[in-house]
Amino acid sequence: MATISMARIVPIIISKFIILTLLSPFAIVHATKENQGFLRTLDRKLHGFKKEKLTHFRAYWHDTYSGSNPTAMPVVRPPSNASATLFGSISMIDDPLTEGPGVGSKLIGRAQGLYGSASQAESALFMAMNFVFLEGKYNGSTISILGRNQVFSEVREMPVIGGSGLFRFARGYAHVKTVSFNTKTGDAVVEYNVYVLHY
Repeated sequence: MATISMARIVPIIISKFIILTLLSPFAIVHATKENQGFLRTLDRKLHGFKKEKLTHFRAYWHDTYSGSNPTAMPVVRPPSNASATLFGSISMIDDPLTEGPGVGSKLIGRAQGLYGSASQAESALFMAMNFVFLEGKYNGSTISILGRNQVFSEVREMPVIGGSGLFRFARGYAHVKTVSFNTKTGDAVVEYNVYVLHY
């Protein structure tokens, strides 16, 4: 009699164990959603993110205040004429990015954003801009640069803080070097070597 009872009980216990084992991941997911309904962990492979890669590109940034079609426009003048650094001034930009330093060089994108004089003691800019690419497989993709640019240093470094399109989740840095600067007009050509980690 005891043998028959055990023979009936063991399959019931095993079947309940199997059901609980199969349902427990769903219970955990459900509990997670209940506790943090606004947040969930995703599998990056299911969203098309493969191995992360490092991309380097070089572009020449043409910042032009002069002429009939300027690409840089002052939107806030310095509050004080006494400031040697133009502290407080802000300019909006839509600068061409080209393959080479010459004005007639092939256009590969635009640098769109703003910069302002952020130091009373030296010529240092706060820069916030997007590089919008117009060429090749990166056409329509962007990277975002946000940082400090000490303009009279030979080489400056600014962080890449994000991107869109093929540069989603981008991070990296830009090495910046002035090629030419006209002290009368404020026009400048600057070389950007950008190193970006992205998927």
